[in-house]
Amino acid sequence: MATTDVALREAFGRAEPKHVVNNMSIQVATVNGSGSQSSNSVLLRSIFQMGVPISGKNLFPSNIAGLPTWYTIRANKDGYIARKKEIDFLVAMNPETAQEDVRSLAPGAAVLYDEPLNLSSVRSDLIFYSVPYDKLVAPVCPEAKLRKLVRNMIYVGVVAKLLEIDMGEVEKAIRKQFSKKVKAANLNLAAVQAGYDYATATLPKRDPYFIQRMDKTKDKIIIDGNSAAALGCMFAGVTVVSWYPITPSSSLPEAAIEYMKRFRVGPDGKATFAIVQAEDELAAIGMVIGAGWAGARAMTATAGPGISLMAEFSGLAYYTEVPGVIWDIQRVGPSTGLPTRTSQGDILSTAFLSHGDTKHILLIPCSAEECFSMAQDAFELAEQFQTLVFVMSDLDLGMNNWMADPFKYPEKPIKRGKVLGKEDLDRLGGFARYKDVDGDGIPYRTLPGTDHPGAAWFARGSGHNEKGQYSERPDDYERNMERINRKFETSRSFVPRAEIVANGKSKVGIIAYGTSHWAIVESRDQLRNEYNIETDYLRLRAYPFTREVHDFVKQHDRIYIVEQNRDAQMLSLLKLDVEASLITRLRSIAHIHGLPMDARSVTDELMTMEGK
Repeated sequence: MATTDVALREAFGRAEPKHVVNNMSIQVATVNGSGSQSSNSVLLRSIFQMGVPISGKNLFPSNIAGLPTWYTIRANKDGYIARKKEIDFLVAMNPETAQEDVRSLAPGAAVLYDEPLNLSSVRSDLIFYSVPYDKLVAPVCPEAKLRKLVRNMIYVGVVAKLLEIDMGEVEKAIRKQFSKKVKAANLNLAAVQAGYDYATATLPKRDPYFIQRMDKTKDKIIIDGNSAAALGCMFAGVTVVSWYPITPSSSLPEAAIEYMKRFRVGPDGKATFAIVQAEDELAAIGMVIGAGWAGARAMTATAGPGISLMAEFSGLAYYTEVPGVIWDIQRVGPSTGLPTRTSQGDILSTAFLSHGDTKHILLIPCSAEECFSMAQDAFELAEQFQTLVFVMSDLDLGMNNWMADPFKYPEKPIKRGKVLGKEDLDRLGGFARYKDVDGDGIPYRTLPGTDHPGAAWFARGSGHNEKGQYSERPDDYERNMERINRKFETSRSFVPRAEIVANGKSKVGIIAYGTSHWAIVESRDQLRNEYNIETDYLRLRAYPFTREVHDFVKQHDRIYIVEQNRDAQMLSLLKLDVEASLITRLRSIAHIHGLPMDARSVTDELMTMEGK
């Protein structure tokens, strides 16, 4: 039997339930392959169109179909978009997990469930709404084989009624979701209306949650990080993309294929690009290096297992000084690990990827906007420093939906770095491929096809001297390696600078990076409002570290490095970089279970470490 209003008021210790407006976490629990993705996208977009800041996070299994999946929409009037630990409104559609999902809720949460599940008997301190989905979908969708998919739209209508989501916005979202399929849009809209009408007639409002119109999403867009990255690479002038499918990176090259077909086909109808699905990750990175050596802007996208396989080729590019861009959409490892969970676990290994002495440039975006802008930064840096540049995204950023400001059209001309043409060689007479002429460690290069006898196209992965000639002389090797390291040090002044989000000279500082940023923004407010603790905050955006990082460490007694891996990998890099006397100031807050980081976990851990 459903909990009564009187019992709820007694359980919560107040006369009337307090309204909670635009501050909730909605979770839809279904099974993978049930077609709920469209329904959840419609819910997300409807709330977004009402001007309410949102984020959407999909927790899905690595199997193709049949296992549990959870989609969480966070609506927050203050703009917090990190994952919220607590669920306020549960839509329970999966019989396998329904009871466990209900037991995990805090008292007072609302549960919308499929009638046969009989979930109202599980607990007495929740608000339950029962809906007979099969009965409602049958008259809407006469075709039985489609009902499995369409029935999910029933809960969209029920939620819209209970939370007061504007049905005009729901229809708009459906028309967008099925923009090229008018019949499908009409069918799904009918299912939504059936759910809405049922809730109107039989489900009196008993929970405190409401969505009300705001104006905080004006001119913003919804996009996933991988699509934003693909757009950024296209605008950066990429012409060669080689890849091998792997979760969670595959949607990046897949998006690039769609964008390039649309925008990078010449007047003659021929493509001005090449996108190749390689036979494995080794082949993919090999093609990138070959294309980069030939003068193309080339890239690949992969995840941790692919990065491991690319180690030897990465060393080749590092030592022969060939440009290329690698997107690492990080997931949980080691080995196969948790392929559909997010992580920041490739930071340390990628920074030194390959055998011998190597150090690579890493760029670390935290948003869809930075996926777009750092794509362009990556190609500029790769060609400027004649090296591989790794963009360290993650599954949360790459595959989930994020609000973003519209991307700015690039206005700066593309820079190819120190490339000598025929006129340069006519003037100089020749050059030494691996010689440091300018003192910055960066040599000059020529591209294949340069019409001059002094052009040098040979790239040597074995020991070589400044002219690129084979050499096993110790002094040649040492000189070459020291120069390459000097080049890396030069890059500190050119990589994206660390962002000092707040520096009020508190004794406590926080350093974070990537998608951890959004939890830190909220956690700092919790620390201030709940514990009266002020913190300063620096967000890393690249490795090698810029001078702001060293200054920030010097200015604080205690620095908490927050990251999503077990072994405090960024902390390890910082310990190698800062003055030895400062290392004792650095402390780790690690988050390792594969779920997107939430603010409450950071706040609780930091307070424990502060001894309060």
